[in-house]
Amino acid sequence: MQPNRPRRPAPTGAPLPSDRPGSSADPVGGSGAGDPPRVVVFGDVLDDIIVIASTPQARGTDTEAVIRHRAGGAAANTAAWLGSLGTAVDFVGRVGVADRHRHAQLLANAGVVPRLGYDAHDPTGTVVITVDGSSPSMFTDRGASAGLDPDDVPDSLLSGAALLHVTGYSVVHARTPVPLRRLLTRARAAGVAVSVDPGSSGFIDRFGPEAFLDAVDGAELFFPSLDEARVLTGLDAGHDESALAQALTDRFRVVCLVRADGGAVVARPGRPVVEVAGVTTRTADPVGVGDAFAAGFIDAWLTSRRAGVAARRGARAAARASAVVGGRPPA
Repeated sequence: MQPNRPRRPAPTGAPLPSDRPGSSADPVGGSGAGDPPRVVVFGDVLDDIIVIASTPQARGTDTEAVIRHRAGGAAANTAAWLGSLGTAVDFVGRVGVADRHRHAQLLANAGVVPRLGYDAHDPTGTVVITVDGSSPSMFTDRGASAGLDPDDVPDSLLSGAALLHVTGYSVVHARTPVPLRRLLTRARAAGVAVSVDPGSSGFIDRFGPEAFLDAVDGAELFFPSLDEARVLTGLDAGHDESALAQALTDRFRVVCLVRADGGAVVARPGRPVVEVAGVTTRTADPVGVGDAFAAGFIDAWLTSRRAGVAARRGARAAARASAVVGGRPPA
């Protein structure tokens, strides 16, 4: 399961924001000629509180459980997995002022260049995740991430990048989709491919599936779960995963419907559907499986442009995520 390329050394002295509240780290230019493909990830960085009940839940009294605190956020998780696989990756996110050094260091340890803005008033966002089998439930407080602005990604950071990855949380929680659409337009104008992980079927349903699809229309890579694909297509349980994935190819160049076991159904316009089985592994919890799959796929896609190869790399990364508690690669 090890990547073919050596892991990029974790940056030392990673750039941090200035001491002015709300500021972002100084941007840097894009990759130079001959450099490996570089990815820019934009979105949430959060703290996860993961609750895995050891006994059946007893309401009104105590239930024994394993409770772990982990760094999280779908976008930050994907950035960390990309960094662990050796991909050059910059992450743009927002945290509470008290956590900026901690989160910057955790991302740097995974091989990510952190570019964190911070908020002097709101704390870092937190998610309480209760795990029951393969279907976790999330209680989400976005905290400082709610102030994240797509305009925080400068053109100089996009310059020379191969791909921009965003998650649906940046769509459904925005006051207006205009800044995100502007970011995606700037990326395409710079020759940067766009990748989207929808993130949450519940949030998408409340936001409006058609409005969500319009906001991210034209992305090259799209990574929905089964539930997200059903909400976005409006197709009922009588349609299988292949039909759901193919329906979304009207909007996206490559659709990877990621299964709960880390396998996937991959669809492209006018081509046969490719199914990739999940990799059998010990399961600690399902948190971050989709984030890791997206990272593994992107890592391989940037160099091979072969969907089957990329999906198998994604499945291997998903298996690694399933085997650890939390959504990040093991330290």
